[in-house]
Amino acid sequence: MPANPVNNSAPVPVHVVLITGAGSGLGAAMAKRFARAGYRVAVTDVNAQRAQQVSDELEAEGAESLHAVLDVSQDADFQRVAELLQQRWGGINVLVNNAGIAASGFCETTSMADWSWVINIDLMSVVRGCHTFLPGLRQLAAQGQHAHIINIASFAGIAAMPGMSAYGTAKAGVISLSEHLLTELDGSGVGVSVVCPSFVATNLLESFRGGDPSSRKTVERWMKQSPVSADDVAETVFNAMQKREFLVLTHPKTRAALRMKRFFPMRYYRRIAEMARKARGSRPGPETPIK
Repeated sequence: MPANPVNNSAPVPVHVVLITGAGSGLGAAMAKRFARAGYRVAVTDVNAQRAQQVSDELEAEGAESLHAVLDVSQDADFQRVAELLQQRWGGINVLVNNAGIAASGFCETTSMADWSWVINIDLMSVVRGCHTFLPGLRQLAAQGQHAHIINIASFAGIAAMPGMSAYGTAKAGVISLSEHLLTELDGSGVGVSVVCPSFVATNLLESFRGGDPSSRKTVERWMKQSPVSADDVAETVFNAMQKREFLVLTHPKTRAALRMKRFFPMRYYRRIAEMARKARGSRPGPETPIK
């Protein structure tokens, strides 16, 4: 990867947050939450129009914001945005690796192209963001300034839900990367949080890929029925950052599921397998993601 341009001695005068995938959904909700707290907000998204719209909305509310196109699958895009932020605001205090896509399918029914697509965007984009901005964050923390990394994973990375093999594997990778960062950054002053939400109503399904058309409808129904909104998650994320919490579970039911998996793993896996069979019903093929 190219050299990191953020690593210099220029101080960050006020708190600055960069959010990937901030043109809609959870990313936009987090952008608004950070703006309310007085942060300068860099709204980045692969969709230029959406990024500009969110940035304009923040500025209309009195926040200081900029927008930039960022394709998280491209190393060069991270480099370009890092240079822009260095020139405009002297760097960032908080990196939120949020951008991601959705996919369903079992291991053997997901094409290798889809496996590569999901891993590249949902996992390697987080690697790219951390690799690019971490040296600058380390330096800020060494100067006694606020510095934090927030990686948005998913409870699918913990739950091992059948029918979401590629997606769950990528998100599990995000959790593992965050655990490595937590130990690597111990004593540096840079905080690390990994967020594992369950279903939330966002536009994630716009990029959805899956072999069974019914799986999209099922996931869409679960998202609409979620008692937790994107704004709720954004509030939880912001509060967790302030408390320097590491593992952030945003849905009450996932806390109980995590305890069951930790203390009764085989019972947990049998329950998940049973849920998968019920979800498939009489239809052939393992193609329905389960809740």
